[in-house]
Formats: sequence, structure tokens, C-alpha cells
Amino acid sequence: MSFSNAVKKELSLTATDRDKRYTCLYGILLFCKQFSKDMINLQTESAGLAELYPKLVKEVFNGKVKIKYDEIQKNKGKKLYSFLIDDEKSMDKIMKLYKINPDKREVNPTNIAHNSVGLFTAGVFLSCGSINNPNKEYHLEFVIPTEQLYQDFSKILNSFGFALKMVRRKKDYVLYIKDSEAIEDILTFMGAQQSTLDIMNIKILKDVRNRANRIANCDAANIDKVIAASTRQIDDIMLIEENIGLSNISPDLREVAELRLDNPELSLKEIGELMAKPLQRSGVNRRFQKIAKIAEKIRSKNMKDNKTED
Repeated sequence: MSFSNAVKKELSLTATDRDKRYTCLYGILLFCKQFSKDMINLQTESAGLAELYPKLVKEVFNGKVKIKYDEIQKNKGKKLYSFLIDDEKSMDKIMKLYKINPDKREVNPTNIAHNSVGLFTAGVFLSCGSINNPNKEYHLEFVIPTEQLYQDFSKILNSFGFALKMVRRKKDYVLYIKDSEAIEDILTFMGAQQSTLDIMNIKILKDVRNRANRIANCDAANIDKVIAASTRQIDDIMLIEENIGLSNISPDLREVAELRLDNPELSLKEIGELMAKPLQRSGVNRRFQKIAKIAEKIRSKNMKDNKTED
């Protein structure tokens, strides 16, 4: 089941009394993509909505609205559920009860009690909304079929502090949110608390993974630096050993040189901890700098000697 269908499944369980069913069904019907004075055709891939919708219609209209049902098998085992209302008497009952003008679909506030706006929004989402898998990206949207409905719905959401952006997609008006916290807020507002918790948990896991990756990348970079520095230090030490011998440098420099030869993988801090008198990283680094200067003098002398021989 997709995350979007999981949200719709959860929302389908929130219409628990008559007022909530009335308001939720209003959102579903009014924002249905295929809507005219002659018919309302709801099509969905959500099994939750497919189960909820005929129950709402039956309960709100006391079984007096007829629905034609069809189920279409799609690829990869998916199903498209289709619910058609097209007889004149049923359409007349719907238009009269909800005071809908099919020629100018607009939200009628009298159909929405103040404490049921969340259920109305849930109905709209069930009808024309979707949400992406939060493991991939944060994106929730409502694909609204008319400008009037877009304007009315935007005002309602804005009045509750939800600021959605809009983009045209062919003839539709798409209201969308990409901010994860705003998505969590609107899911909670609609009644999908478990889906909100799911997103929060996914965010926590993402944060843990990102931190682990940053630490791993940092560790890898540090290891590369240690290896590069160790290689230079060993080259210097071997050059000194071959030319003047380690016995001819000061005991403090000889100590770090021998520790480096025995422990090429260790950091400066770890080298310092192994010394007879433990030394901090900066102190170890100064000693290796002195070794590097001795090695550089040897290289310079060898170059002059080579030129003289030529």
C-alpha cells in the first residue's frame, strides 16, 4: 500500500458520527473531478475510500441515492474503483441537501460546522488529494478542478494557518506543501495522527542516517589525512636513517620517529599517548616538523652533491 493510500485508509476511519459523515461526504462530492448537473463519478485507487464512500452516501441520504459501482483491474495488481451517480432523482437529492449549484461549484460554509472543518478537509483530500512517500520527498497536494473551489478552499486553509502554494497543471489548480512540519500539521488537522507520527519517525531515521554518513565521511577524510601525513613522516625518517642514522638525532625526535615506524596507522594524538612521557598532539606535531626540517636539509645537500658530481 502506498503512503498516500495509507493516509486515506486512516482518514476513512475518522467519520465517526452523523455530522462528521455529512461534512466529510460534502468535501468528497464537491471536489470530485467528474462533476456536472447530470452526474458525479468518483474514481479512486484507495481501498479505504472505496469502502467508505458508499457507506457515507447510504447513511447521509438514507439509502435513497443510487450508486453504480465498477471495479477495473490495473497493472501490478492495482485496482481502480469507480462510483457513478447519474439518475435524476439521486442528483436532485444531492444538490438540494448540500445546496450545490453545478454551474458554479463553490464551498457553502453552512454545510461545515466550525469543529468539522478538519473532516471537510479530509473529505477534500480523499477526493482529490495525495501525498508522496516521505522516505523519498515531502510533498502533499490537492488537485482542484475549478478556480472557484481553489479560491474557497485556500481561504479556509489560510484561516487555520495553512499556507499552501499553487501551480496550474493543465486545467487543474494544484495546492501543495513541501515543508514536512506543515504536512504534519495538516495531516493532524484532518485526523491522520498515525500518519503524522509515521512522518516524524521517518524524519528521525533520516536524521540519524545523515549524521552517521557525516561521521563516516569525516572519519574517512581523517583516515586519509593520517595516512598521507604518516607516509611523509616515514619517508623523512627513512631518509634520515639512511644518511645520518636515527642514533644521531636527539632522543626526543628519535622516540617519535621509532614510534611512527612501528605504528604507521596511528594519529599524532595516539603517537603522543604511547610516549614514555605522554605528549599532546601539538607537541608530537612539532617534533615531526623538526624531523621534516632535518630531512629537507639532507635532500638539499644530496641535490648539491649530485650537481657537483655532474
